[in-house]
Order: sequence, then C-alpha cells, then structure tokens
Amino acid sequence: MAEISFPEPRIGPEWARRRIGAFRDAAAFERFAAVYREAMEGLPEPVEQRTVETSYGTVRVYRFGSGDGVPLVLMPGRQSCTPLWRTNLPGLMRSGRPVYAVDGLGEPGCSVQSAPMTSGADQAAWIDEMLARLALPRAHVLEVSIGGWLAVQVALHRPERIASVIALDPANTFAPLSWKMIVVSLGSVLPEMPEGLRNRLLGWISGGIGDASEHIEGRLIASGMRDFKVSFPAPALPGEDELRSLRVPVLALIAGKSIAHDAGKAAARARTLRERTVEVWPEASHAISGEYPERLAERVDAFLDGVENRQG
Repeated sequence: MAEISFPEPRIGPEWARRRIGAFRDAAAFERFAAVYREAMEGLPEPVEQRTVETSYGTVRVYRFGSGDGVPLVLMPGRQSCTPLWRTNLPGLMRSGRPVYAVDGLGEPGCSVQSAPMTSGADQAAWIDEMLARLALPRAHVLEVSIGGWLAVQVALHRPERIASVIALDPANTFAPLSWKMIVVSLGSVLPEMPEGLRNRLLGWISGGIGDASEHIEGRLIASGMRDFKVSFPAPALPGEDELRSLRVPVLALIAGKSIAHDAGKAAARARTLRERTVEVWPEASHAISGEYPERLAERVDAFLDGVENRQG
C-alpha cells in the first residue's frame, strides 16, 4: 500500500462553534490516524489517491481498478471512512468498472471540512462538486447506513450525475431510527465512555458480534466515535412527496435483523419509489456489507448491468 498522506486536520473544540467536524485534540487525531493507516493496509492497492476541492472542504478519494465503464462510488456511514470497504472491494472490482472510495466530508478520515453543512442540499452539493472535479459525468453511488440517506439526498437535490443509488440498510431514510439505534449512537460517541462498553455497543449494531475491537473495522469506527466530533445536524427523514419525486433507479437492501429501524416498514416505504428494487435479507444485521461481501458484489453487479442496459 502506498503511503497515506493526511492533510492538515481540524483539531480542537473551537471548530464545533463554527459547525465544522474536527478531531477532539492532537492525541485523538494521532490515535485515529494510526488505526486508519493500519486499516488501509488491508485494502487492494489503489490506482490513484486524490484530494479534490469543493465548496465545503477538501475530499479524499481513492480509485481502485482501471476499467472504463460507468464508475461505482462508495461512501460509508457515520463515523467511518474508506477502510470500511475492505471486504467489499475485491468483489466490487471484478466487474471491470472503476471503483472510487470516498472519505466523507465532515466525518473522520482524510477529508477536511471547511464550511458548515446545514441541510441535505448542502450534503448533496459537495458530492456533486466532487464528481465534477473527478470528471465523472455519470456515476453509480453505493452507500451504507446514514450513507444511504446521503445517497438519497444527492438523488433528490443533484441527480444529474447519478446513474443509480444502492442503499445498504439506509438509516433514517425509509423508516425512522429505532430507539435502540438512538441509544447506541448517543452512548457510543461519548468520549469518556469505557472502551469495552463502546465496543459492545458497536457489536450490538453489528448483529451481536460481542466485541467490535476484534475487527479492524470496529476499531476504526470506535476511534472515530471517540476521537472525532461531527458537527452537522441530524439527518431528517425524507417526506413521502420527496421519495415519490425520485427518478433515479434505486436498489435498497434492507437488513432483516437491523436495529436501525423496523425492517418491514423500511421496505414497504422504499417500495413507494418510482424505479426501485427492494429486498429484505432476513439474516443480515446493520453490518450487511461486511457480513455478505460476495453476495453483495453479485447483487450489485446484476443491478448495475440492468440499469446500464435500460439506460443504453
């Protein structure tokens, strides 16, 4: 793996007053950077590592594979970043289309926020600008958890470059967050929380694996929760009219054992979209991407082939 270069990070609580995501202190950044570098060692070698400018900050993007088809852009969920796709990248790259993995703006990683983001439209804007800077006129977007909410916001506000959306157990997108998810999310971000308890809470989200620290992905998310302060508003559940207005093809994969929401209600509401494929995977948890990497790669490939054939 090529050397990972971290840009100058935002550090300290003063950034919260400006509504900018930042590491809590210098020690927090160093802890996170060490786990990030370790996690990146488990990924395939990226063809390219870029940092692109947007109106809301600089965004780190890694390109994997050198195909020339419509690219697939991966964006993880809250308090996570590119290494969370470790188990998925080999399968997703087999299709031959280029795969871009993005560190979310305002989240822990190598992207650096510089302006507040106060709405879904703001969130959609930086993604659209990023795709423009990468010279990608069209792209499929695959996101997980709160990332699924973000993908829907892009499709609502900036759909011109979006060929399709794949949303993996999207949180607060088709059904409200459950009380379990709210408790876990609020509890696990407290910086003073004992690390063992934080890891157990993360394990609960991930299907009851016990101790999330046994996995590099779990350690990375735990570090993000402890060491980084996100500073944008909680995502608002899209309204019925908004969802019906979507004209981008959507593949929604709902985890049957997710604690993020009621899976049945989420699937039912997702089926109100104009152009959608909705599946409930009964045995999957909210960690669906890591639990079923091969099945997911096959399903995504089939879906994208179908979209591209219809779109010509």
